[in-house]
Amino acid sequence: MSGIGTFTVRPLDPLKDAELLHRWVTDPKAAFWMMQDADLQDVEREYLRIAAHEHHHAYLGLHDGEPAFLMEKYDPRYVELAGLYDPEPGDVGMHFLVAPTDRPVHGFTRAVITAVMRELFADPATRRVVVEPDVGNKAVHALNAAVGFVPEREIDKPEKRALLSFCTREQFEAATARGVTA
Repeated sequence: MSGIGTFTVRPLDPLKDAELLHRWVTDPKAAFWMMQDADLQDVEREYLRIAAHEHHHAYLGLHDGEPAFLMEKYDPRYVELAGLYDPEPGDVGMHFLVAPTDRPVHGFTRAVITAVMRELFADPATRRVVVEPDVGNKAVHALNAAVGFVPEREIDKPEKRALLSFCTREQFEAATARGVTA
């Protein structure tokens, strides 16, 4: 990614990574993650629950080998969006969270979402990525648009009003080819 470094992901270890994740998800910049008041045990429980779920997976994202972001992928037929839209074959749901930092790097978050999308589309079965960010999360709406997401409609989830958006492999490749993803 044009001088930003190398991104990789590994499966999240809910117990070993819980302290790190706790710092990330309770940071004021992670308000839309909705875990501001979580204690360490809450974080462990949530990620143990995800680890045990057949249709939901969490990964720790590394930047040049150092923890830098959280990535979740899920099957929207069973998790997050079950019953809220008509899923298509090859749909994959996604969440991502960039670690808080005191020294932000210009273009870093865009590079992270690009790396997340590349990881998801590395699976040939993935035809379309689905996201459901809070309607008030304007920063993530801009990032999603930059990698090719197209909003479809607002939906009501139990915990929030969300902007249901989709990005096909072709839309992602077109956005990346235009150079809008850093």
